[in-house]
Amino acid sequence: MNGAVAGRDLRVLLLIPAVLAVLLLFIYPFGYGVILSLKPAEGGWAANYARFFSEPRLYQTIGTTLLISLPVTIFNLLIALPMAYLLRVPSTKQRLIAAALVIPMTLGTVLVAQGMLTYLSPNGWFNRTLLGFGLISQPLQLLHGPLAVILSLVITGFPFAFLMLLSYVTGIDPSLGRAAATLGASPSAQFKRVYLPLLVPGLVTTFCLVFVQAFAVFPSAVLLGSPAGSTRVISLAAYEAAYEDFNYSMASSIALIMGAVQLVVVLLALAIRRAAYRGPASGGKG
Repeated sequence: MNGAVAGRDLRVLLLIPAVLAVLLLFIYPFGYGVILSLKPAEGGWAANYARFFSEPRLYQTIGTTLLISLPVTIFNLLIALPMAYLLRVPSTKQRLIAAALVIPMTLGTVLVAQGMLTYLSPNGWFNRTLLGFGLISQPLQLLHGPLAVILSLVITGFPFAFLMLLSYVTGIDPSLGRAAATLGASPSAQFKRVYLPLLVPGLVTTFCLVFVQAFAVFPSAVLLGSPAGSTRVISLAAYEAAYEDFNYSMASSIALIMGAVQLVVVLLALAIRRAAYRGPASGGKG
């Protein structure tokens, strides 16, 4: 009967687990957070938002987070794109590199940060090696600042960006490049005029995902940065409101502002893609 009983399509029932998961794991928490943010401990329904945008210590966390996450996202794309393009042809080398790059993704940000603390501390391997070769006279202060946080985000974010772009570039029909070559296009011209235009949707999608991941930085900012200073990101402000001030309403408001900023950046990226590219999502192999 192909899943139909008495004229009813029972395949619709397969959607129930997915719908319940979305309701329980996303819609309900989001709705609860919105309602909670509108019930501040003091003042009217918008008091939390008014406080956030009136206190420099709070609203400046948006700029701090953007100054960390945007450069990291752009840098990851800039180094991932040429690597993915050069490894677009399936080979043993491609598979080995892809497998090796999965390792930082499986370690997690906390373990990566802990490793960096050991490696980049004043008594760590990096400084001891430089001192041993006489390249420096005293240990470099590489931790507890934006540089260490950015480096940790590159370590964890680059493999994700590379694998995303690799999946896009390998989805482009290689015969397009060969056809351009027969017409006299150099390898650089093939990349610029054939592959790059077709990669625009993939670049924007990868940018959005890597940016959202970097914007939510928390463990690295605490362990490697200066939580009370140059790396006081917006997620730290939400944490302090919830677990130090026990003001869950304010914490919900900050979390919603954080999501709104991410949404604005993502929408801007999608608008740029729409303006710069009009065509299929990939070159296709069919």
